[in-house]
Amino acid sequence: MDLLRHAGVLALLTLAIDLVPLIMAVVFVLRPTEHNLALMRPLSLAGLFAALSGGAVGFLNVLTGIARTDQFTPESYSRIAAGASESMVPMFVGFASLSVAWLLVAIGMSRARAEV
Repeated sequence: MDLLRHAGVLALLTLAIDLVPLIMAVVFVLRPTEHNLALMRPLSLAGLFAALSGGAVGFLNVLTGIARTDQFTPESYSRIAAGASESMVPMFVGFASLSVAWLLVAIGMSRARAEV
């Protein structure tokens, strides 16, 4: 939770977009229709691109911080490492939610096939 408190607006927006395909996958499991499956494709791309752009912006912020550092001390290296790890959070959340979402889609597709 401490990471979310320090996250910027873009990082929070990225994390929110990353969760949309997961929510849609739950909807698909509950109601497996062609329309819901068709929505999964563009929402998955949105989640993928949000995860990549969120990670890229985080890494750019780390590079900006490195450029502004005058002296490299153990403390500054620690801050750089913390920033680099925090920049990976949107990608982790995005890829993890997409993985779970598509597993749920597979379950929904098997349920739809069993109903036919």
